[in-house]
Order: sequence, then structure tokens, then C-alpha cells
Amino acid sequence: MPEIPGVPGVFSPDQCCQTAESIAATQEPSGAIPWSHGGHTDPWDHIENAMALTVAGLLEPARAAFDWSLRTQRDDGTWPIQLRNGVIEDANSDSNFCAYIATGVWHHVLVTGDRRFAETMWPVVVKAIDFVLSLQSSTGEIAWAASPSGIAEEALLTGCASIHHSIRCALALADYVDDPQPEWEVAVGRLGHAIVEHPEAFVAKDRWSMEWYYPVLCGALRGPRARSRIDERWDDFVVPDLGIRCVDDRPWVTGAETCELVMALDAIGDRGRAHAQFAAMHHLREEDGSYWTGLVYADGKRWPVERTTWTGAAVILAADALSCATPGSGIFRGPDLPRGLEGEYDCECVISER
Repeated sequence: MPEIPGVPGVFSPDQCCQTAESIAATQEPSGAIPWSHGGHTDPWDHIENAMALTVAGLLEPARAAFDWSLRTQRDDGTWPIQLRNGVIEDANSDSNFCAYIATGVWHHVLVTGDRRFAETMWPVVVKAIDFVLSLQSSTGEIAWAASPSGIAEEALLTGCASIHHSIRCALALADYVDDPQPEWEVAVGRLGHAIVEHPEAFVAKDRWSMEWYYPVLCGALRGPRARSRIDERWDDFVVPDLGIRCVDDRPWVTGAETCELVMALDAIGDRGRAHAQFAAMHHLREEDGSYWTGLVYADGKRWPVERTTWTGAAVILAADALSCATPGSGIFRGPDLPRGLEGEYDCECVISER
């Protein structure tokens, strides 16, 4: 196995293992990884947790998590939005939640080199991505959800940026198993063009920090336009020595968003600010290695009063990005991920910096 990530002076390999163990301790016998003990499971955060377990070398619980995804995928390629202790609480399908299996599977293959795992999970990825692309409009954006009553009309920038990255991971997996998917190449190009050039195609959610950094984190934006986007709203979201706000009008910093910003900064080569933000969020760490979701810094209170697995997972993935400890550490830098057919893209803003 590759080495365990650590960031000197901030986050040691032993602390990484402790955080991973805190995630594994919440895993249900089915393999599902909920937000917290007794909490609900969603397909996206479940996969992020599996990725963190993979990075930390906890391969048995990571595989159990992927096995859960394999067993619970529905015939149409989807998973329910929310379950609790195996009971479906929201049976609808979120396109981003479903696409993320591709990112998780490709990450696991990068770290472990396990071809048999790739071949086992490939049909799962195919069904998921085909479902997601059934929600794509003629102008490239992808509707955020589907239900028995129909397809949602809205497309969300954050979700579509994440889908863009997931399809690129799916294309990398397609190359790995030698099963070309040319229609995906066209679709990811159209989606990337919509993200970069047509913000009007998405429901505006400018209060949320994820809306700010996700097009950078997920690789649709690179180069000068990526740096400009980060700089434009830096002061709106970044709180010195604490991390970043979840929304721009509340005195509330959150750990997962801060760590995702760390990975976005790393992806564009802004290593100094990435390290600083990673160090800033560790006031959320608890003695057992778990992490509080956030802090209302106006009154010093943890809120919500919960320690979420996915916050710890984001910490581990950010530490891996900064330390380059595993072969999966560059998954959000993505220099080797296929870009599909980019059409009208401005090459300056989409070609990854080397």
C-alpha cells in the first residue's frame, strides 16, 4: 500500500489513520456509511467516505462500501437520495449523487491498481453515467434530479461541475477496461462548455461557497480564469485562521467546504493558500479524530451539533492532495483525465497546468 498522508505540523499520518477509523466505526453491517451514528446515508457522501478509507489503507471497509453501492443500485442505474438503516427516506434520484460512483471507483483503482475491482464495478458505472446523461439538455447542462413524476427543470452549477469530473473519471475507467464510450466524450464536452461559458443555464446559488470553487475543483476551469474566479470572491468566503464560510452572509465556517477549497487551490497550483486553509480548519478536530461539521464563529458554537463522516473524509482527501502520498492524490488535479470533445472551449481556461 502507498504511504499514509500527512501534512507536517498540521496533520500526521497517525491522525489520518485515527480519522479514517472514526469513519469506519460508523459503517453499518450492510456497508453503508451514514453521515454519523444513526444518521442517514446518501450515495455521494458514502462514496467520498469510501475514498477516504482507501487513502488511509482501510481497504476492507472501503470495499464493503463499494459492495453496498453495487448491491443497492437500481435497474435504471440510480440510488435513492437518502436512506436510514437500510430504509429509503427519499426514493428520488439526484444526478450528481449517481455520477459520483465513477469518481470513487476510478480513485480506488488508482490507489490499489486492482483490475478485478475495476471490471466488477464497470457495469455499475456504465448504468449510472447513462442515467445521468439521460438528464442532459440540448445545451449541455444536466438536470439535478428525477422522480416518478418526471425530470426536474433546474440544473445546478455545483452538481454539474461534480458530474463533469465524474464523467471524466468514467472515461478514464473506460480506457482502463478497454470499453470506449464516445457518446460520453461528446456529452462531457457539452457539459464543460455550459459550465464555463453559460452560467445563465444554471439556477443561481451565489450565496454558497461551493458554487464559487466547484468549477475549479472539478476541472472545468483551469488557468487564468480559474485563478480569477477564486480571487474574485476570496474575501466573501475566507475567514482568516478559521476556514471558509458555507454561505457568504452567515458567520459560519465549515470543514468540508474548506478542505474542498484546499483541493481546488492545489489543482491550480496555489499551494501556499491551500496549505494555509488546511491548517486553518483543524479547530474542528475532536480527540477521537472525527471532525465537527462547522463553527458559528460569532458565538463560538459548533453547528450543527454533529461530527460528520464526510467532513473527516474531506480532510483525508485534502491531506492526500497536499502530500501526494497515494497514486490517487491528483484525482482533482486531473491532468491525465480524458477531457472528451471540448468543441468551442477556450483552451486557455481548460487545459490543466503541468
